[in-house]
Order: sequence, then structure tokens, then C-alpha cells
Amino acid sequence: MDVHPQQAVADDIPAIHALRRALEDWMAARGIDQWPVGSLPAERVAAQVADGQWWVVRDGDGLRGVVRVVATDPEYWGDDDAPALYVHGLMVDRRASGSGLGRALVEWVGQRARDAGVTWLRLDHRASNPHLDDVYRSWGFEPVGVTDRPGFAVVLMQRPVHGGTAAGDVPSSP
Repeated sequence: MDVHPQQAVADDIPAIHALRRALEDWMAARGIDQWPVGSLPAERVAAQVADGQWWVVRDGDGLRGVVRVVATDPEYWGDDDAPALYVHGLMVDRRASGSGLGRALVEWVGQRARDAGVTWLRLDHRASNPHLDDVYRSWGFEPVGVTDRPGFAVVLMQRPVHGGTAAGDVPSSP
């Protein structure tokens, strides 16, 4: 799937926040522990949009998918200064579930990482969400650590940018 995300603008903030809230509710109703209900305030989304971190894919019905891209992630990865891009907030509207859009967005970020000359493409998920672990592994990411947060643990995953997604290319630690 070929995607062409556009950088989010202020007018996208309510839709990004609404998509996140809808997915939080959907996951909570199914007992999926990833994003607690209400864990991302609209004000935080607004600050991240203003900082140029959010990218969106739209269709005639609104946002189909979004991804947040950052160059550092001290909250989860600490003071790691390895050249990397970090995928956060990857969201696909339920109407596009199973379409490959999530992976296409990650691959788009991977191309941005290649263009930027960084070494790693990184993301994370709650340790209590084995489904995401399976999905991200199928996309070539390997776990490289776990970080403890208040009340939950986060699995840190990465894949090399230079050569694609072969699991054997990924070292066992960051």
C-alpha cells in the first residue's frame, strides 16, 4: 500500500484526539491493555501537532490513519543517543482495520528514517499486549529491552533502517 501522509495541522487536532479516544474505548471494551481511556489529553495532541510530530492520512470520511514521529524518546528509551526515528501513536480508524494501512505508515516512517540517514526505526508497546508484539515482530522489529513505568512495563523494539526488516540484522540490545 502506497501512502502519502500529510503533516497534521491545528484543524486535525480534534480528529486525532477523537480517533485516539475511540480506539481507547474499543480496546477497553475488549480487555486490551495498551492505551488507558483518557490517557492522551487533547492539549498534549495540540502541543505535538504544533511541534510537527503528527502525520495524517485522510479520505472522504476523515482521518483513516495517523502516526506520530519523533527523533528522540527519553520518556521510554532514556538518554540513548543512537540515531533513530521513533514511531508513536500509530492509529488506524476501525473502518480501515486490516487494510495494511498501519504497516504502510510504519514503512513510510522507515523511508523517512532512511532519508534522514538514521540507523534505527524504533517503537514500543505495553508488555501486557502480546498481539502488538506479534504484529511488530512480523514487521521486522525485535525486542531490545523492557522499561518499567508506573503501573506497567513497556517493550522497546527496533529494526535497522539500512537493510530492511530481517530479524537477524537486529542486535540484541540498543
